[in-house]
Amino acid sequence: MQKLILTNYLSPGDLLMLTAAVRDLHQCYPNQFITDVRTGSPELWENNPYLTPLETNDPEAKVLVCHYPLIQFSNQRPVHFIHGFIEYLNERLGLQIKPTHFGGDIHLSDAEKELPSPVEAITGLNVPYWIVVAGGKLDITIKWWHFRRWQAVVDYFRDQILFVQVGERHHYHPPLNGVLDLRGTTSVRELVGLVYHAQGVLCPVTFLMHLAAAVECKPGGPAHRPCVVVAGGREPPSWEAYPTHEFIHTIGKLSCCATGGCWRSRSVPLGDGDEKDEPNQRCVDVIDNLPHCMHLISPKMVAERIKLYFQSCQLKSLTPEQAETAAPFLHRGTKLAFADQIRHALQRDPRELQMKEARQPNPRDCFVTST
Repeated sequence: MQKLILTNYLSPGDLLMLTAAVRDLHQCYPNQFITDVRTGSPELWENNPYLTPLETNDPEAKVLVCHYPLIQFSNQRPVHFIHGFIEYLNERLGLQIKPTHFGGDIHLSDAEKELPSPVEAITGLNVPYWIVVAGGKLDITIKWWHFRRWQAVVDYFRDQILFVQVGERHHYHPPLNGVLDLRGTTSVRELVGLVYHAQGVLCPVTFLMHLAAAVECKPGGPAHRPCVVVAGGREPPSWEAYPTHEFIHTIGKLSCCATGGCWRSRSVPLGDGDEKDEPNQRCVDVIDNLPHCMHLISPKMVAERIKLYFQSCQLKSLTPEQAETAAPFLHRGTKLAFADQIRHALQRDPRELQMKEARQPNPRDCFVTST
């Protein structure tokens, strides 16, 4: 059997796609490979049955730095991110691996599944909840939706859905009101457990979207976890979207994304010295600091997609008693202006940012219908 050590130190979302490639390698070529990995986010590989510890200096082990150059053709070919590492391994190893499952490969132990959800551990309540991500990494700000729009969706489902807000401590994740605030408090493995118990996920194109598809669903619920993604026009849906997700994109709606994703990085320069501030990396159609493609997506559109899941999957809303009991655990506070939040995240001089707060409607004016 051939020994392989696969390496990659990109973001957790990329590594989820590598877990799929390792699974599919063994599914398509059983008993022909011994594999180990060297990656960031080692918690994604816990309990993985396809890994065997190998020494890097083992003369029989081939060390392969994994990439996914297929992304360069994502606007021309109908391929998904899950094909990226697979095609690379096929090319480097002379194989014909094919995807065997539409999602990453996360394995929970029986003990992990038996644990109460993190929400129940904090509140003492065994209630349905949705995870919400209302920000993202500072390197690709073009994927952000405005926090007032996320807030409008949360407000729309007040006392009906318990939203749990998560986000990396060092990234941009403005605090939302009326949510259980777990920003900066969950490890990758704790996030996996949070997703396992979650009724649904609401997010931009980010790690949580891929995790929603990779983590198995609890018995007794929907076969596929509901997930609503605010995507805009940066990535082609064929590359990012999962069949059972509501992937709200605007590809084909504007000249800048008329035939595919623009793959740009920022809507406004942040002045942090990153090359993504360069004009060729910035959005060419901005409305009040928000990419036009994201501006086209309204809170009402997002709320309607969530409601569709409740109708088709027969999901349960909070009871009045559950909503009242959960209320003391929900975050309440005054928001910083948009520019101040960016400034706090970057810890830079305010004069270097030259940003103004985006002018968005009051959350209560975002809808013309009610639930």
